[in-house]
Amino acid sequence: MNFEGMELSILLPAFAAGVLVLLSHVPLGMEVLKRGIIFVDLAIAQIAGLGLILAAALGYETHGWATQAIALASALTGAALIHWLEKRFADVLEAIIGVVFVLAATGSLLLLANNPHGGEHIKDLLTGQILWADLAQLRTLGLISAAIALFWFLAPVQWRQRLFYPVFALAVTSSVQVVGVYLVFSSLIIPALATIRLSGTKRLLTAYAIGLLGYALGLWLSVVFDLPSGALIVWTLALTAGLGAWFTGRKKTPESAL
Repeated sequence: MNFEGMELSILLPAFAAGVLVLLSHVPLGMEVLKRGIIFVDLAIAQIAGLGLILAAALGYETHGWATQAIALASALTGAALIHWLEKRFADVLEAIIGVVFVLAATGSLLLLANNPHGGEHIKDLLTGQILWADLAQLRTLGLISAAIALFWFLAPVQWRQRLFYPVFALAVTSSVQVVGVYLVFSSLIIPALATIRLSGTKRLLTAYAIGLLGYALGLWLSVVFDLPSGALIVWTLALTAGLGAWFTGRKKTPESAL
């Protein structure tokens, strides 16, 4: 166990990153489940990652504005493509999204084929570097997450429907650079799935609680046992979600069963 390494200067920024990711991803994840496009987040996150790798291959700074613009443009392009496909191939949309994900993932591998640090780049893209989230990343992530949350909770329903894909692309692009593809997917889907029997404010608050507990437990255990934080948080999110779903299921009312 690595109690000496459990420093608040590392854990608090990492937990703050998790809080900011959940702020926007929990309500967006509920919309993803509602639309039945479960793997769209994986695809768009991977496309944003492909944009990051492309920017690096072109020689741009990792956290520079040009890199962010390329990543966001990639995600927006992917979101626009999926939105177009949703209207025309709804019956096979999930299969097409899977193909898009595989193309983006293998495109990243091809771009990094001659990079001696390619394996490390892929690992960082998938599992993230949440323990090393710095103030600049948190500031950017916080501004974007707060703007998305305000829009989602205050905007008229028709605007949320119309702008879902670009808002989703923005959220995923900002978060994948901090927490990685796996945690983006988990933060979107796991809390929303665990609370699917609930509704309204109760569902939202329960989903946030599950997400916060999962992040806190995963970060703590990852430092205690010196394990990869991103991967372990995925497991603790699943654990807290399972317990949350079991607990809320025990108190299921006739209305929630509908």
